[in-house]
Amino acid sequence: MDRHEPNIVMALVYDKICHGSLAILIDPDKEGRVDLDKIIENAEKSGASLLFVGGSLVNSPLHEFVERVKRMTSLPVVLFPGNAMQFSPNADGILFLSLISGRNPEFLIGQHVNVAAMVKQSNIEVIPTGYILVDGGTPTSVQYMSQTMPIPSNKHEIAVSTAVAGELLGLKAIYLEAGSGALNPVPLKMIEKVKENISIPLIVGGGIKTPQQVNDALSAGANLVVVGNALEENPLLLTRS
Repeated sequence: MDRHEPNIVMALVYDKICHGSLAILIDPDKEGRVDLDKIIENAEKSGASLLFVGGSLVNSPLHEFVERVKRMTSLPVVLFPGNAMQFSPNADGILFLSLISGRNPEFLIGQHVNVAAMVKQSNIEVIPTGYILVDGGTPTSVQYMSQTMPIPSNKHEIAVSTAVAGELLGLKAIYLEAGSGALNPVPLKMIEKVKENISIPLIVGGGIKTPQQVNDALSAGANLVVVGNALEENPLLLTRS
């Protein structure tokens, strides 16, 4: 994929977010502790549309990792950054995440300002995404690192209003996130209510551990479901019948 052909890349990546079903999130810091080859192989077998790369805290060299992943797959590799340092022009695209469920200006706009010039110059696809953290039953890395509180899992109306505000501000996607390692995924009722009230793609992740939970989230209205930790712990998860 040639990042110097932005119109082609934009049509491909955004279309996969709109019409795909599954994305696999890979944390670069876990390389060596997980079977990366097997994860990517099973991601392709499972029909995944995209590979997301990133995490709340990444210490590994991102440029090299992205290049390594791109050599291993034909799937688009999209950055899922936890902060401004997690940028690489080697990727095919980036979710430009604004943590709209929180009130910490660093994750609403501050980190974005720090990396904006590099993103602009790279010519990779940028998808402005409203990131909404939902209580998954346990404190998560993103909650700690962002110093923000998640939306209570039973407060559907807050999630809906937050998502609608994000769409009205011009964001191109909404990401409902229970957090890495969450005990519980985003409630299906919340997914349904948010999807009923927005016209942009809805991404859902965090706490999704089984194929049934993937299917349930899709049935509730998610355009794209993200699986991370569960696949790292069991690379065969998504290929089971």
